[in-house]
Amino acid sequence: MSLRKTLALALLLLPLAASAHNFEKNQRVSPIGITDKGELMLDNDKFSYKNWNSAQLVGKVRVLQHIAGRSSAKEKNAGIIEAIKAAKLPHDRYQTTTIVNTDDAIPGTGMFVRSSLENNKKQYPWSQIIVDSNGVAKSAWQLEESSSAIVVLDKQGRVQFAKDGALTQEEVQQVMSLLRELLSK
Repeated sequence: MSLRKTLALALLLLPLAASAHNFEKNQRVSPIGITDKGELMLDNDKFSYKNWNSAQLVGKVRVLQHIAGRSSAKEKNAGIIEAIKAAKLPHDRYQTTTIVNTDDAIPGTGMFVRSSLENNKKQYPWSQIIVDSNGVAKSAWQLEESSSAIVVLDKQGRVQFAKDGALTQEEVQQVMSLLRELLSK
């Protein structure tokens, strides 16, 4: 192959490499543990945190959302989150797990990010919110800066779909179909 063709091919593949993550279909996510903050808990209107690790991603079908602690990252995949809310999936067999990388937040906005997370936990107490203040998941899973990743896990915690970046409308429909299929098993 000529140098010109090799360079052209390399440039075509560059966007794929730039959005690389290490999620593999039918495999569990690389193990992580988050001990600085962790899972946001709400008990009797009081918030606290407890250590969290990826071994807890079994037992339910779930959408694992990893987002940078910025509104622009949250907006990237708002479509799938709205579709999930509208579908009213059964809480006993489905869970959304959101990991918020507050290490990737705009400086000085931490208080607002935490307040937003606490409001979401009050509104959706069955959802699982993990605060990752050291960027452990982003680093371990090789995720993009300032982004949002969506990973669908079966009840054994195995990856069935993964994308780092905004889902297209077709991908939102694909994920919703996949969730219904996994919940029917």
